[in-house]
Amino acid sequence: MTKTKLVGILNVTPNSFSDGGLFLEPEAALKQARKLFADGAAIVDIGAEATNPWAEPLTPAEEWARLEPILPILVKEFPGKLSVDTYHWQTAQKALQLGDVWINDVMTFRDPEMIKVAAKYKATCVVSHAPLVSRSVKEVHTQKIDKIMQISDELDEQVQKLLKAGVSKSKIIVDPGIGFGKTMRLNWQLLAYAKHTDWPAMLGHSRKRFLANDPKTGKEVPGKDKLSSALNLEAAQLAINAGADYLRVHDIELYTQLFHQ
Repeated sequence: MTKTKLVGILNVTPNSFSDGGLFLEPEAALKQARKLFADGAAIVDIGAEATNPWAEPLTPAEEWARLEPILPILVKEFPGKLSVDTYHWQTAQKALQLGDVWINDVMTFRDPEMIKVAAKYKATCVVSHAPLVSRSVKEVHTQKIDKIMQISDELDEQVQKLLKAGVSKSKIIVDPGIGFGKTMRLNWQLLAYAKHTDWPAMLGHSRKRFLANDPKTGKEVPGKDKLSSALNLEAAQLAINAGADYLRVHDIELYTQLFHQ
């Protein structure tokens, strides 16, 4: 029986690459969060700022304005089962003041203030990899890392900072950041990242562009569609086989079939 748990993605944004605009209104967001849990999500990860290459960055105030109408309600309804996808320490602090939420930082906890907040509130930290040389989310997408070792080294560097600040080992999860500054070929290889780390591993492959590329060459394959259920499930199975602890996905209902074979 697989140990892998499903993390549902809830984007309260107008411009996310796959579902932007669908759950921007509070009522729609609340309904979707409840559906994700009903379908089998162990955690729901809520993001209020799109981090694709075309999205413009938000201020912490703009980000919080999207979260404020729904997060307090969901924290009460699903205590300990929510993750907030943010690299702004101000947003993380406000979220943690509401209750027990995870912090999923796609910028790898490189802001010392974010580390302080995580340690202060004893937060579970999802340390998601983005190349450390990049100074912004937009710059992340100009990088093309092709070596797993670089990802492991940079994740370990940031994890050590969290540990030094007082974050418990039991509160750390790593994510190799599929799609964030990697080659298409490496993105496929990262589905097996759980084999390359001793930390609990989260994988976020869902609906990403690399799925339409050849796993060996990284070149686009005509006719392949990143939204294909079969391709998304194939990638998920690779991650599960490698021992992934969490799969971060859009459509929870699609993936539950992998757990009932």
